[in-house]
Amino acid sequence: MTHRDAIDVRAITEAETPDWIRALNTGFLRSPAVTETEIADRSSYIIPERTLAAFDAGRCVATFRSFPQELTTVGGTPVPADAITNVTVTATHRRRGLLTRMMATDLAAAKKRGDVVATLIAAEYPIYGRYGFGPATTAAEWTIEVPRTGLDRRWSGPADGARIDLVDGEDVRKIGPELHERLRRTQPGAVSRDERWWQVNTGVLSLDRSPWTEPFYAVYRSATGEVEGLVSYESDDKWHDKQPHDTADVNWLIAVTPAAERALWQYLCSIDWITKVKTGWRSPDDLLPHFLPDPRAARISTQADWLWVRILDVVRALEARTYGGTGTLVLEVTDRDGLSAGRYRLDAGPDGAACAPTTQDAELTLDVGELARLWLGDESAVRLAALGRVREERAGAASVADALLRTSRRPWCPDIF
Repeated sequence: MTHRDAIDVRAITEAETPDWIRALNTGFLRSPAVTETEIADRSSYIIPERTLAAFDAGRCVATFRSFPQELTTVGGTPVPADAITNVTVTATHRRRGLLTRMMATDLAAAKKRGDVVATLIAAEYPIYGRYGFGPATTAAEWTIEVPRTGLDRRWSGPADGARIDLVDGEDVRKIGPELHERLRRTQPGAVSRDERWWQVNTGVLSLDRSPWTEPFYAVYRSATGEVEGLVSYESDDKWHDKQPHDTADVNWLIAVTPAAERALWQYLCSIDWITKVKTGWRSPDDLLPHFLPDPRAARISTQADWLWVRILDVVRALEARTYGGTGTLVLEVTDRDGLSAGRYRLDAGPDGAACAPTTQDAELTLDVGELARLWLGDESAVRLAALGRVREERAGAASVADALLRTSRRPWCPDIF
């Protein structure tokens, strides 16, 4: 038996939770010390059979966890997803296939469970493509130079009968979940949030490693009193030469109408002493810059891949979403792990789609990871063909794919997990 074979990859037991947390902290270059608070918190929400580890001589040297999630497709239908997180391999055990073994175990279980896709936020780009994942959404962070916006600093609130009020965490826990549900019913790429998300993001639950600092919360209510937007933000306190240079850092902002979104950004830019606003992660085609008299006042400071998707069930994935046009496309999907490989005929239209395995000649050949790039509408098949990542078996098939799959607004995932 080789040393690699001697490493045991399996789900953890309750008694192994502290060792798993230590390995997780080590992998993320945090202090490996484990507190009782951390053990209690992790034990309260991890699912043992979906919390994997690699053990070498009884010591945890790799970690992996998944949990149930819903992901919104184009058109608003949610599909069950296997959300993957807490992936680490200790530096002493790299390049031994441990992640590959943990990933294979988890994806096989997800496929058997009936999950349509798996999802993750990739810390590093090169890792997950080899497991069939593709970057399906992009995120951008803007920095707003407030003095350049052209906004009147005497702004005192929305002029349409709506209002913005400061609220506290308890209010957010009451009104936030329903507002987020309204958002994710219409936002391709959005994922579900459980009660724990709202508790963590309002300070009810706080780990020793992440000391809680109470942020500010502002709510936008329409003229009829309906909650249409929420923002959480923090501010530093910097003065130079008797002048304020404070930055408002947005933790998250959700809005279900453009009016609410506009008003919340203008509110943030109107706060006394704030000279800069950092937006947090937004969609790359966010309306934000054009809410400002001078759009150049908002510049993208960071833009990168965000939500990665691994399609586990091609038929259900393609049938779940809607399409802007009517057409037929035969796809040859390759998948080195065999979970989704096959030839599929897609008959799509605005009122729905049918997808089924077929023996017809393929029109477009692509890897399952490239299909994930196209599925939520963010990527172009024509562009991928130019890059050599998809292959046209029939001239013009990539253009047909774009006409069916591309969306007018880009998908966006507001969350990290």
